Amino acid sequence: MGVIVVKDLGKSFGKGPSRKGALKSVSFEITEGSMTALIGPDGAGKTTLLRLLAGILRPDSGTMRVLGHPLPAEALQLQTKIGYMPQRFGLYENLTVEENLTLFADLHHIPESMRRTRFDELLTMTALGPFRTRRAGRLSGGMKQKLGLACTLIHPPKLLLLDEASVGVDPISRRELWTIIRQQVAAQQVTVLLSTAYMDEAERCDHVLLLHEGEILAQGSPSQLIAPMAGHCFLLPNISTAPRTLQSQLARLPGVVDTAIQGDSLRIITEGVEPPALPPELSVHGPSKPVAARLEDAFVNLLFHRNSHRSVPQPMNPQTGSHDALVVEVEGLCRYFGDFAAVNHVSFSVRKGEIFGLLGANGAGKSTTFRMLCGLLPASSGTLRVAGANLRTGKAAARTRIGYVSQKFSLYGALSVLQNLSFFASVYGLQDSRKQDRIAWALEDLELKDYIAINAADLPLGYKQRLALACALMHEPSILFLDEPTSGVDPLARREFWARLNALAHSGTTCLVTTHFMEEAEYCDRLVLMSLGQVLAEGSPRAIKDRVRTANHPNPSMEDAFIALIEEHERVSRRAS
Repeated sequence: MGVIVVKDLGKSFGKGPSRKGALKSVSFEITEGSMTALIGPDGAGKTTLLRLLAGILRPDSGTMRVLGHPLPAEALQLQTKIGYMPQRFGLYENLTVEENLTLFADLHHIPESMRRTRFDELLTMTALGPFRTRRAGRLSGGMKQKLGLACTLIHPPKLLLLDEASVGVDPISRRELWTIIRQQVAAQQVTVLLSTAYMDEAERCDHVLLLHEGEILAQGSPSQLIAPMAGHCFLLPNISTAPRTLQSQLARLPGVVDTAIQGDSLRIITEGVEPPALPPELSVHGPSKPVAARLEDAFVNLLFHRNSHRSVPQPMNPQTGSHDALVVEVEGLCRYFGDFAAVNHVSFSVRKGEIFGLLGANGAGKSTTFRMLCGLLPASSGTLRVAGANLRTGKAAARTRIGYVSQKFSLYGALSVLQNLSFFASVYGLQDSRKQDRIAWALEDLELKDYIAINAADLPLGYKQRLALACALMHEPSILFLDEPTSGVDPLARREFWARLNALAHSGTTCLVTTHFMEEAEYCDRLVLMSLGQVLAEGSPRAIKDRVRTANHPNPSMEDAFIALIEEHERVSRRAS
C-alpha cells in the first residue's frame, strides 16, 4: 500500500449559494521514498489538499490513508511521523535561529539528549551554523526558508509535505533548498509531496499531479506528461528585434498556444505540429526550429485548452512625452541600518517606457532600494530623482505619478474587490465620474467582475495580484514599481501578468520590477544585478549573459549568469574582508 492513498476526496468552503468546491473526487496514490509535485493554477486546490493530508482540515467526502493512518480519525497519531511546511512558515522573528529550533523541539517533544546532535546536523545542512545566534527577523528570505525547513525536519519525518517551499527566494537559495530536500530523500528515504510554481522543480520529481479547479487534470511521470507535446515546440533563434515586442505579436497568431522568451530566442508552442507561418512584417531572420518539449509546455498547453477564451492585453492609450526622457535617476544612493550598509553607493537611470529589472539574491538590497524610490523609506545619502522630483525634498510631487505593488500586495483583506478599488481610487484623489470610470476599467480589463463581492483575503493568489495591480494603476501613474509581483504565481498567471506589463510599457508607462524568476528577467529592456548592497552588473539581458558566455558555455541562461556573477562577487568580498 502507498504512503498516501486518496480516493474520491471532496472538500468545499462557504455556505449556501456561495459554497465553492475546492476539491472534487480527487484520487491518487504515492509510493514510499518518491518525490511528487503538485502543480496547478492559483485556486486549483493545492494548499487545501496538503492541509487535508496534514490532518489540519476535515474532508467532506472520500477517504485518505497517510502512512497507514485513516484521516481524520487518526490525525493525532500521524503528527509525529510527518513534517508539514506551509507557505508562510511561522518563525518567531524575535527569537534566534537556535531558539526557533529549540521551540520546535519542545513542541515535538525531542529529548534533550538528542537535541545538540540534531541541531548541529540541521545547521550544517542548511549552512546556518554561523548564524545560530542571529534573530530570525534579521535573516534574508532564503535563510528564513531554510530555517523553516530545518524546523520542519526537527524530528526526522517519514513524509514531508511542502507548500511552495521555494516561493520568494532567489535562484541560489532555491538550489540550496533542493539540495537539502534531495539529501533527505536519499539518506532518510523520506517521501515528499510538494506544491510548486516552478515547473523545473516539478520536472525533477518522480510523479506529477496537475490540479485544475479542484480536479486532477493529469497525473503521471514528467516524461509521460511531456510526451504528447512532441512536435509542438519550436525555437525562433537569434531575435534581432526587441524580444518582448515580437513575443506579444506572435501570441496573437492563429494556432499559437504559447510564446515565451528563452535566452536569445523565442519559444513557440503550437496547436499543430507545424511551425507558425510568420508574417514578413515581423522582421524575423531565419526559420523556427523544432525543440524538445518541457513540462512547462505541457502545463500551459493543458490549461490553454481549458481556458481558450483568455485575452491578450492590448496597449493602452499612449502617454505624452519622449521615450528617451530619464524618469528615474539614482546617484550614489546609500541606506544604513545602524552600521550595516543595506544599499551602498548605488547608481542607475531609467528611461520613459522601459521595463527595468532589479535582480539580486535575498538580502542584496533590492526591496530597500525600491522602498526609497517610492518615498516609503528615507535615503541616508545620495541623489534620488523620480518623475522629475527630488525624493529627498519633494516626495509629495513624485507620489502622485507613482504606482506601487509590494511583495505581499498592500490590499485590505477584510474589504471586497470593489471596496478595495473604491478605497484606493479615493486615496489617489479620484472623484465622481472619473472614479467610476477607473473602477469600471479595472473590473473589465483585469477580469475581476466575477470576484467583485469577494474579500481580498479570500482571492486566489493570481487574482490578488490582479487586484493589487488594478489598485496601483487607478490614478494612471507614469511610473509603476513592482516588488516581486509574481512570487508564488503559476506560469499561466505569470504570462498574463507580463503581457499586461508589456502593454503598459508600449503605452509609455515606465515599469521597475524585482523578480526571482530568471526567465522573467529576459522580458526587461535593461537590468541591474545587485549583490551585498552594490551594483554588480548593468545592461540588457544579453549584455549580462555575455559576462559569463564562454566557448564551453555559448548560450548561458539568465539563471546561469545570476548564479555565476553573484557567487564570484561573494567569494571576492569574503576574501577582501
